[in-house]
Amino acid sequence: MNKNNEQPIPQGKYLSAVRHADLIYTSGMTPRKAGNLLYVGKIRVKDPIESHKEAVRLATLNAIIAANACLKKGERISLILQLNVFINAENEFTAHSEIADYASEELMINFGEKCIGSRAAIGVASLPSNAPVEITIIAKVV
Repeated sequence: MNKNNEQPIPQGKYLSAVRHADLIYTSGMTPRKAGNLLYVGKIRVKDPIESHKEAVRLATLNAIIAANACLKKGERISLILQLNVFINAENEFTAHSEIADYASEELMINFGEKCIGSRAAIGVASLPSNAPVEITIIAKVV
């Protein structure tokens, strides 16, 4: 598990994560640390896919940290029911799944190899503050 438990700072009027019964829903997480966006810009066709790994990893870790903050003592996240990866990509970009795989890999490191139920990799025209990626998860608690 990630040792940095610095909570993501909401960039608007919302909570980073909310829990209902045994489900946790995170808000969209971008690659920020201490409220500062560390990666910006569209994902371009000519960019090597691996050049976006750290941005996706950081956004995913922010979602994990926000979700973990909703846990009570003795609880854990058992399954990611839904992973959504929004990708600020230029129109010709088509490797959405490869970008989303970095988010899947980070979740597997933290919750185990079979932790992801369903996933969507979604290309969008823009994201807040020109972030390259935004991650949301729905997690099941046991």
